Amino acid sequence: MSAKSATSRAHKTSRKSAMSKATAARKTTAAKSKTGELPEWNLSDLYSGIDAPEIARDLQKMDADCVAFETDYKGKLAEGIAGDDGGSWLAEAVRRYEAIDDLAGRLGSYAGLVHAGDSVDPTISKFYGDVSERLTAASLHLLFFALELNRIDDAVIEHAMQTPELGHYRPWIEDLRKDKPYQLEDRVEQLFHEKSQSGYAAWNRLFDQTISGLRFKVGAKELAIEPTLNLLQDRTPEKRKAAAQALAKTFKDNERTFALITNTLAKDKEISDRWRGFQDVADSRHLNNRVEREVVDALVGSVRAAYPRLSHRYYNLKAGWFKKKKLAHWDRNAPLPFAATGTIAWPEAQKMVLTAYRGFSSEMAAIAERFFTDRWIDAPVRPGKAPGAFSHPTTPSAHPYVLMNYQGKPRDVMTLAHELGHGVHQVLAAKNGALMAPTPLTLAETASVFGEMLTFKRLLSQTKNAKQRQALLAGKVEDMINTVVRQIAFYSFERALHTERKNGELTAERIGQIWLSVQGESLGPAIDIRPGYENFWMYIPHFIHSPFYVYAYAFGDCLVNSLYAVYENATEGFAERYLAMLAAGGTKHYSELLKPFGLDAKDPKFWDGGLSVIAGMIDELEAMG
Repeated sequence: MSAKSATSRAHKTSRKSAMSKATAARKTTAAKSKTGELPEWNLSDLYSGIDAPEIARDLQKMDADCVAFETDYKGKLAEGIAGDDGGSWLAEAVRRYEAIDDLAGRLGSYAGLVHAGDSVDPTISKFYGDVSERLTAASLHLLFFALELNRIDDAVIEHAMQTPELGHYRPWIEDLRKDKPYQLEDRVEQLFHEKSQSGYAAWNRLFDQTISGLRFKVGAKELAIEPTLNLLQDRTPEKRKAAAQALAKTFKDNERTFALITNTLAKDKEISDRWRGFQDVADSRHLNNRVEREVVDALVGSVRAAYPRLSHRYYNLKAGWFKKKKLAHWDRNAPLPFAATGTIAWPEAQKMVLTAYRGFSSEMAAIAERFFTDRWIDAPVRPGKAPGAFSHPTTPSAHPYVLMNYQGKPRDVMTLAHELGHGVHQVLAAKNGALMAPTPLTLAETASVFGEMLTFKRLLSQTKNAKQRQALLAGKVEDMINTVVRQIAFYSFERALHTERKNGELTAERIGQIWLSVQGESLGPAIDIRPGYENFWMYIPHFIHSPFYVYAYAFGDCLVNSLYAVYENATEGFAERYLAMLAAGGTKHYSELLKPFGLDAKDPKFWDGGLSVIAGMIDELEAMG
């Protein structure tokens, strides 16, 4: 369990979701509505409950294994690797390290999933906090390993990796050594790691509990955040407006709390970056993603330059469809007047996605189908449940879990396709083991967005009615704008906020001004940003949990647009190459994985090609009138 993985897994899953024992008692049968029966997942593949004796047993085992590992290896790596059988000796150490990482992943994943499933339950919150603290405390005994490894001379490591057992771990070792320039003295690393529980992890937890506990008064109802946000896509204009105003009011009432969380986490990151020697506010994220700063800068520059021909042009079209010159910000994602009405039942959504997957690859569909048959999905909306959706990989000795808040809208079907793409990717990559299964963010969104594209193209091919085709095409364009334009605007917001935070705290008002500036630039003149929108930055979890993560969505979408063009022109063998790319997990750099498809993200024209796919769809919509 590395210093990163021990806390980051628990941190990463703190906004994920699960069904607690208390929730299970309240929900003995699957939720029923217009959507049909919605599945609730079975977490017993990890543990049977938060009081399961296996949890106490595994925590004790992890503690003992971590102490034994430290005793056996601390201060001995340089000497051990220099021996006659140094490669095999170090390979055994890495195998033990990996086994601990897998066990910690199981514990941390379960605690995080349960917590996000009901983050307002005090018993679950205590369980989550206690497990997180145990993980952090245990992993302190492992902190030395990566630090000592990175102090060994390159030539010595290279010689040892000629041994096949250690050579197996070459991708992980080479990846680890990229962190070498930013490592600190051992005791400072230990302090940073140990203080994380009372530092950023605690503020993350406060955000989760606060956002889950908020209620928004819409008419006579008090709603949680997910159903309130969902009303912004309601067909009734009055409901969209009422939801936006309810969001604005509650956010305003809580702005000091969210401003404090944001300021504190930005300062915490600035301190860490300064000590480690990162030059740019986003450099630590780029390093973590294993992507070059200039590649991200090229992506951001291309998207921002494309705002006028993408989002500005589309929202102008959409305003025209509503017979308006401008749309209020709460109408940005409103259903089109000519879109089909009705709710898509869960069985139908399942069939849509699996059929689309099967049309591409029977293997891909078979993996995705297990999420349904083996109860790896949790779909209903529940009080206290985390908003949004995700696929969490847990750990290679188990399997992923998908969470959704399914409400039967076309976007929910695309979300299902998206998260199952992640799930397939995680299942395929698991064979690489706990250290090399995780995929860098540069490719983390590729499988998910590709899954969406497969589903969209299948639905489009089956839709014969001209107006419904137009609605489907417009819906896809909106999703792409939300994935590319909106996420790059988010990235620009974070850059501005973190840069300005270096000079002192930002008031909620100032943060709102930065937010309005980047939103105005990205949305364009056809969106009328009304009072109240200045505080909509408060509910975005990525700003809290994963600073600067958001550009990965745009990276993935543009990459998939280029990848899909290769697929449409390929004769045969594409599916096999694609699944092999997913199965590689974290064993190869993204540039190496893209080579078989003839794609190079360092080529300045690469991003323009992906953006042109979106522009072409808008051209088609304009031609439809």
